[in-house]
Amino acid sequence: MGTRERPIRAALYVSLLGGAWGCYRSNPGPASLQGRLLEASNALLLLSPWVRSGAADGHVRGLLRLQDEGRLRTLSLGLVTVAYSAPFDPDSCLYEARCPPLRPRWIALPDRLLDLGCLGRWWVLERKLRDFDVNEDEFRHLPPALRALPPAALHSERNEQLHREARHPIELGPEDVARAEREQQRESGGAAARPLP
Repeated sequence: MGTRERPIRAALYVSLLGGAWGCYRSNPGPASLQGRLLEASNALLLLSPWVRSGAADGHVRGLLRLQDEGRLRTLSLGLVTVAYSAPFDPDSCLYEARCPPLRPRWIALPDRLLDLGCLGRWWVLERKLRDFDVNEDEFRHLPPALRALPPAALHSERNEQLHREARHPIELGPEDVARAEREQQRESGGAAARPLP
């Protein structure tokens, strides 16, 4: 059977191969994780501790601590890259780190998974940093109805429109200028006619 007899199946196979090739080409590496981690750390450092998200801050600090200890590792699987924590630094000379029977088994890897890199992104890190400038602890005392507002309740489009309009200069027509001059003459004439105490 060829592509002429089953064009839908052939198109599906071609799209799957194209998607796999795209995933392979955009698979992030260890340098990408380090760069994104530094960017996230810098973005969090620009915020006050009272404003930044505790979950995002804790996640980034944990990853940076693992990186400083030499325990943050990445494993490229072709289409995706997995970031995981290792129990020891690769240069460690401890007996537990060098003895093959004492090394952690690959079956324990799911417990040590930290992030998944695919399509040029680190998905867990991106999810943790989604609202990194919102401290959830500030809103825990609120009732559940007020913790999450629908986008329509924020009136952000109207506020943005008012902000854009505030930046435009005020244009006065000839009648506005004439009215302002008459009011100014009335005020100056009224002030001159008023007796001094």
